[in-house]
Amino acid sequence: MRTKKSPSRLVAFTDAVVAIAITLLVLPLTDLVAEGAKENLSAPELIADHKWQIYSFLLSFVVIARLWLSHHQLFEKVGTHSRWLIRWNMVWLLFIVVLPFQTEMTAVFNGDRFAVGFYIAVVLASEICLAAMEFMVYRDPELATEPGAVSRQDVIGSAVTGAILLLALLLAVFVPDVYSYSLLLLVIPNTHKRFVRRRNEKRVAEKATEAA
Repeated sequence: MRTKKSPSRLVAFTDAVVAIAITLLVLPLTDLVAEGAKENLSAPELIADHKWQIYSFLLSFVVIARLWLSHHQLFEKVGTHSRWLIRWNMVWLLFIVVLPFQTEMTAVFNGDRFAVGFYIAVVLASEICLAAMEFMVYRDPELATEPGAVSRQDVIGSAVTGAILLLALLLAVFVPDVYSYSLLLLVIPNTHKRFVRRRNEKRVAEKATEAA
């Protein structure tokens, strides 16, 4: 039996890093305002000329928010931490803090295939880290707040998420004229997880009703 170590400090540190990363996304857009003023652009012209940068910002905001939400939901089920859980969490943070750089690269190169593929690869890598942490908690009940906190369906859901992101990466790399739209697949993965979670909650509620 391992000594219980609260993950609260790890979660607080992680939340702070994610907050900084998601804030950094907007800084390149603020620079565009000064540049537009120097070029005597009107506000609509500024937005029209830099719509890809704005799109990249909004997409990355949603992506980081989705990744943080998945991390938050996982660590609500974590009662203690291990050395390997901390290591995987730090690798996950590495990919999170890289995303503002990838966002700017995608925006500057106007959806270049390599830039888009690199962007999706970073998101896929962060999702793999989340899946690894989830699998660790699933395999080691002592890490969880209670037995069965992370279910087999949760692990399968993470695998499906990884498959969707891998599909997005393959589209970005190998399919001409579609690669830029493959970025839209990055906002889909949480949908099936919510469906599985609600279905499991419904089953638990039904069993509790039958037992009563």
